[in-house]
Amino acid sequence: MKESFFPQWRLRQSTNDGKGPVIGTDERLPWPQTIAMGLQHVVAMFGATVLAPLLMGFDPNLAIFMSGIGTLLFFVFVGGRVPSYLGSSFAFIGLVILVTGYSGQGPNTNTGVALGGIIACGAVYALIGLLVAAVGTNWIEKLMPPVVTGAVVAVIGLNLAPIAVKGVMGNNFDAWVALLTVLCVGGVAVFTRGMAQRLLILIGLLLAYVIYAVLTNGMGLGKPIDFTSVANAAWFGVPQFVAPVFRADAMALLAPVAVILVAENLGHIKAVSAMTGQNLDRYMGRAFIGDGVATMLSGSVGGTGVTTYAENIGVMAVTKIYSTLVFVVAALIALALGFSPKFGAVIQTIPGAVLGGVSIVVFGLIAVAGARIWVENKVDFANNRNLIVAAVTLVLGAGDFTLKLGQFALGGIGTATFGAILLHALLSLRKDEEQ
Repeated sequence: MKESFFPQWRLRQSTNDGKGPVIGTDERLPWPQTIAMGLQHVVAMFGATVLAPLLMGFDPNLAIFMSGIGTLLFFVFVGGRVPSYLGSSFAFIGLVILVTGYSGQGPNTNTGVALGGIIACGAVYALIGLLVAAVGTNWIEKLMPPVVTGAVVAVIGLNLAPIAVKGVMGNNFDAWVALLTVLCVGGVAVFTRGMAQRLLILIGLLLAYVIYAVLTNGMGLGKPIDFTSVANAAWFGVPQFVAPVFRADAMALLAPVAVILVAENLGHIKAVSAMTGQNLDRYMGRAFIGDGVATMLSGSVGGTGVTTYAENIGVMAVTKIYSTLVFVVAALIALALGFSPKFGAVIQTIPGAVLGGVSIVVFGLIAVAGARIWVENKVDFANNRNLIVAAVTLVLGAGDFTLKLGQFALGGIGTATFGAILLHALLSLRKDEEQ
């Protein structure tokens, strides 16, 4: 029997026994719970999807909007078979700052140049996807076996860790609030049951937000939350689009980021395959194409480059809900939020300490997702080749090791990704001896 393009999602009921059933990719929860889970995935991607454009001087509302568009495109390209959310990629940040000369304060007035490079990267990414769809994934898996993909995914979490930690170390009060936020999320994860447990990130953030408001606005212990901007903002407004500028040098610098996105996506799909017990390799090419096209479209209107999000894979690992319909709901919520300047104002009211605390948890989940790839694929660390590849990759990424060749600069995630691929290839020249 020929497989339909989209699955026929079967309804499954959730339980309140604290564990809950595993909801497969071709299953769904009742709509109220599906909407709640979609909202949690929006929260999970929210911190990084907003933070990345802020670091590059892009419009965060537009980035949220294009993340929704990109996720829907990805859903269509994979036929609703691969659960994933597409959010702002951190792999672009260093090079975007380089090609635009961004000072780090306020809007980036030269984003058009970066957008042309982002489109070029998306095109290369999509072409790699076409090649994978035509000839399969064997050549990629030889270049990037589980020891490499696991290390690259883990490195992304470790590389982002200083951003979360430094963001909450401005004063002692913020540091304690961040730790309190971590405890809120952890407490919800461990001590609640049923859907409350599955909404750990959303509920944990809201609890921490309320506690912060009580401590500051109510008791005067820290900087209070200012709601004036929320009251003055309009409910609806069209995002401000930006036209790309195609400059050869910027395109040449940003196009190779596609390799990092391939490694991310490959690792993420392997992780989801391990968690669901389903082999999703046959959708790998389509996933690359979908991600590449989404990146091109985002860059064409002023958005950031996008990638499949390990943050959301971390949520799936905790909740055991892999229904792809959840991501359609999340994408639609993101679209609605992107059209609301009032939502943008609400974003600004979330205390940095609270967002930093949630980021500590989420970025940690990314790192653990990389380790999970090693465990699920039974990577043998008694093998010195695997040991060296993983060890060097983790330190290069976590230490943000940067290489400069003339005007070309490759940051920590880039050096870790290419380093892992090249190091594994070189060390594989000596074949393993039979024991």
